[in-house]
Amino acid sequence: MTNRHKNKTKAQNITPNGSNISGNAKSMAIGPNDAAPWSTTSYISTVCVHTTLWVFVALYLPRSISLINLENSEWDRVQVSSRDRPQHPFLEALTAHPTWTLFSICLGGTILQSWWAGWTRDWWLKLGIRGTSDEKRMERALHTGQKFNAFLNSYGATFASSFLFHLILILFGAPISSHILKTYLLALLVSIMTVYPPSYTVGVPTLGNNSVSVFKRWTWVRMFTELSTRNPVERALVYPAVGTLLGCWIGIVPIALDWDRPWQAWPLTPAFGAVGGYILSSMVALTVNVFEQLAQEQSRARRDVTERKVQ
Repeated sequence: MTNRHKNKTKAQNITPNGSNISGNAKSMAIGPNDAAPWSTTSYISTVCVHTTLWVFVALYLPRSISLINLENSEWDRVQVSSRDRPQHPFLEALTAHPTWTLFSICLGGTILQSWWAGWTRDWWLKLGIRGTSDEKRMERALHTGQKFNAFLNSYGATFASSFLFHLILILFGAPISSHILKTYLLALLVSIMTVYPPSYTVGVPTLGNNSVSVFKRWTWVRMFTELSTRNPVERALVYPAVGTLLGCWIGIVPIALDWDRPWQAWPLTPAFGAVGGYILSSMVALTVNVFEQLAQEQSRARRDVTERKVQ
């Protein structure tokens, strides 16, 4: 058996929280069909609140620019209107200072994604932990004590990934010698939206050879390279990440149009495209997960009816 196959075998024997199944026979890795029931109502309400808050962060948080008296400042100011086609007043606070707009969205996104990742991490553990009530309580207490280290590692991975995204943006045509701060803030925003939630939920992948490292690494490869999701938590992580990248890429298109409008200033359209893609893909993940849950409940109901008839 090759080392790759051995690593795969190890990864299949690890629970989502990194515990070895051989050490706890009652634990199980989350599979497509063996996940424990989850609260559909709680999930729907959480996603709706999450996406609504993203709308607020993107459209209304940057308008707090008046609180720090930047309206009359010439720093980072762009043309906010034109004589032939005046800009709507609602957009002026968003387009007057693009750097501040991106910074505000990154700040609000950091707080929002921290809350969302905490919720998905708890969901991930609830679906993965198996055993008696005492065993589950001990396992959750163990991971509660590791939250701070997970928080630091996850944001460390997020900031490291932001430099990679910055390089990718340059390779895709972003300015090299100008607008450096704006380009980095866009890269940081994309990293906060795509890297932090799975890093905090699943764990930051490492190059170690122990079973926990192998599990995390193969989980990341499966989710984000193969785009293979096996449970509702993974869909809630992967779909928004893919939607964010697609939205950011599509959002670059309006910049190339020769309209000379204030909202075309770099990097406003890719930033708002990323947020829009995140929101839409989150709703897609919600729809798929709800339909999957309903299908599983219907299948269980039919199976129970069949078993009763046989008895």
